[in-house]
Amino acid sequence: MIRQKELKRLYVIHRVLNGEITQVKASEMLSLSGRQIRRIIERIRQEGDNGIIHKSRGRISNRAKSQKLKGKLIELYRQKYMGFGPALTAEKLSEENGIELSKERVRTYLIEAGLWEQGRKSRTHRQWRPRKEPCGEMVQMDGSHHKWFEDMGGESVLMAYIDDATSRAYFRFYEYEGTIPAMDSFLRYIRKYGIPMSIYLDRHTTYKSTAAPTIEEEINGQQPLSEFGRALKELGVEIIHAYSPQAKGRIERLFKTLQDRLVKELRIRKINTIEQANKFLDSHYLKEFNLKFSVDATNKGNLHGPIPKGIDLKKILCIRAGRTVRNDFTISHDRDLYQIEVAITKKKVIVEEHIDGTMKVIHNGKNVKFRSIQQRPEIKPKEPKIKRRRATTYVPP
Repeated sequence: MIRQKELKRLYVIHRVLNGEITQVKASEMLSLSGRQIRRIIERIRQEGDNGIIHKSRGRISNRAKSQKLKGKLIELYRQKYMGFGPALTAEKLSEENGIELSKERVRTYLIEAGLWEQGRKSRTHRQWRPRKEPCGEMVQMDGSHHKWFEDMGGESVLMAYIDDATSRAYFRFYEYEGTIPAMDSFLRYIRKYGIPMSIYLDRHTTYKSTAAPTIEEEINGQQPLSEFGRALKELGVEIIHAYSPQAKGRIERLFKTLQDRLVKELRIRKINTIEQANKFLDSHYLKEFNLKFSVDATNKGNLHGPIPKGIDLKKILCIRAGRTVRNDFTISHDRDLYQIEVAITKKKVIVEEHIDGTMKVIHNGKNVKFRSIQQRPEIKPKEPKIKRRRATTYVPP
């Protein structure tokens, strides 16, 4: 069947054959070269009007992939890659099976097989913010609660960092999102990359204190800090709080990517514990991920600062709490009782909970010995004194 475009060409060629217009005029009207016009005229003289139909019509392209390859792709997808997106499927087919296909061809095959739906992204208006120019000027940080191990494990938290200038990421698994996981992940980040100038956080209670300011803080115009915020301040890191998820869109998009890609990587390797997952991240996944998704900074400088010499990170990145010493030299902390084993002069001590699970009691800047007790020792009541009359000599009146 002759198509509309070909009918237009046929009409012009018939006018040339009838002598109504020249071949030069026909080439201008059809935007074809004179040589092509002559070839079409010759074909129509030999084959009639059907000569206008392109010879490739109905033939399989030389670049078309075989149906056998398509069937193999669909079989592998159903067995191993179910739920993978077209881009990730194309990568895995190349890495693990040696099948080189573009993500668009994979998408086409999956849609034809009913294994993938073509969706449209919703567009919302957001004011664009340019990236920071040098690496280390600002790092976005957050935790993502998700079923990272799918049905093989419960919900866990991925604590993540992403540099605003380069999109270089660092992430690690924990059981919950809290002060200790935040401090532990931050310690690992700065040991790997250095101390950033600022950190962009949300308003989670781990990062922003909900306590009312004290009178002293109100006088000085200060806001109460969480323990994590206090540690960052001691390290000279500026804290910036976001007021919406969209404000820290870079790390939100990182989580969206990881919830698609990382979950499937863990599934393929049958990793279902936090320890196994962290080992997998440290061994090669973090490096491969950053090679694929990080970008070059506008400014080649690096504002990550070195860890100052002589600083005790263990004493900074810890939870500090003031406690009152009772008369029997016991203190209460997290519903547990502890007996201080030395006599101290002041009634106040500082309890430090460290990342490694250890605890210290500080008095006048020094560690004091203590031990855990089940209950406070009972104080035996003093026996009442019996008043006795003194024997006196009777003096008669």
